[in-house]
Amino acid sequence: MGPISTLYQLPEWMDLMFALFIGIGFGFALEQAGFSSSRKLAGMFYGYDTTVLKVFFTAAVVALTGAQLLSYFGLLDLRLVYVNEYYVNAAIIGGIIMGAGFIMGGFCPGTGVCAASIGKIDAMVYLLGGLTGAFLFAETWPWIAELAGKNYRGAVKINETLGLSPALFTVLLVAAAAFMFWLAEKAEKRFARKDITSDY
Repeated sequence: MGPISTLYQLPEWMDLMFALFIGIGFGFALEQAGFSSSRKLAGMFYGYDTTVLKVFFTAAVVALTGAQLLSYFGLLDLRLVYVNEYYVNAAIIGGIIMGAGFIMGGFCPGTGVCAASIGKIDAMVYLLGGLTGAFLFAETWPWIAELAGKNYRGAVKINETLGLSPALFTVLLVAAAAFMFWLAEKAEKRFARKDITSDY
């Protein structure tokens, strides 16, 4: 959206239209992949259903290779792509809280919204918990700001940290994805659950 519309000087309404269609497509893809079911998401942690890993690894590979190709053909200016700034403390603590919530609730924020949109009560409760957490975060910010801001590393890119070119990093990520898919298939056979059907 942003880098492409900036490159071609597209009007703001078209940028927002792109965002709308991408959001609708993303939600549709999540629902079709079965991510509106907390059982499927919990299956990732138990090893009997690795759909989550496969879908998100595929998304990462497609996004990365697509961005590289668009940049190569001059259709995307990668210098305009925003990179999240890295705060080590915040990433570790936030990751633990997010991971714990994911395991206990069976959703992440995106899949929670997807499930809530089709009427799943557990997802609605999950989102309420997320909103409560966001409220508490905002209200306690003066006390946790110093801790959250420690060990700032800036807009870190993995390939630059490892001293790799974007192209080589892309190739290595694709290879890692292929290995993880193979490992996921092994895990599903090893931890198969006959008491859980594919109709959830």
